[in-house]
Amino acid sequence: MKVFKYQQFNINQEHAAMKVGTDSDLLGTLGEGGQRILDIGTGTGVLSLMYAQRYPEAQITAIEIDDNAVLDASRNFAESSFGNRIKLHHTSFQDYLKESKEKEHSLFDSVICNPPYFDKSLECPDLGRTRARHSSSLPFDTLAKGAYELLEDNGVFSVCIPPEVLDVFCKECQNAGFSLLTSYQIKSLPNKAPKRYVLVHKKGDVTETRTFTYCMRNEDHSRSDWYLELMKDFLVLGG
Repeated sequence: MKVFKYQQFNINQEHAAMKVGTDSDLLGTLGEGGQRILDIGTGTGVLSLMYAQRYPEAQITAIEIDDNAVLDASRNFAESSFGNRIKLHHTSFQDYLKESKEKEHSLFDSVICNPPYFDKSLECPDLGRTRARHSSSLPFDTLAKGAYELLEDNGVFSVCIPPEVLDVFCKECQNAGFSLLTSYQIKSLPNKAPKRYVLVHKKGDVTETRTFTYCMRNEDHSRSDWYLELMKDFLVLGG
């Protein structure tokens, strides 16, 4: 599907290696935003657009290293009514972090990222897809430490990850100085183990981690009431 339609914007994904998927929907609706949001590895730009819709006063900085993804993101921002609040940088996170330190850019109050996580899987010949899927392009420790440095005190860092890297990722966030504020355990079906975790880490102390468990589909595989409510402002009826 070259164009994925949401209620208030469209996602052209002709060039990007990674297409719109469930991870984006979950992080786009469950993660926490703010007035100044950094979207690391924006891909097609779907997360930046979802957060722009959710947070009408937010200014969003989106960074992306892949040439093809930048083509799609640029178009999607330009054709959206939210595009005037999103600034796209064609660069790696590592280079953006270095530049931010050198130029003493203002800090963010929210960082969002669908991090690459297939650390031990075979790398595919498509460089763009490899970058999007493999943590070798953005190691967890680099991501966690960088996000911490770019956040204001009490800022939040939201991600969506699979269970197989949960412990490793949380450990790196803890090492960076984060506290786990909220953990959403998302099941595909009621009788299944969680398939994804949406995590919100805080740059600051947390008294108690809030934990929620939800299911995207009912036993008959129809969409659950929870998922339909979650996506009601984004999902196109019948989409």
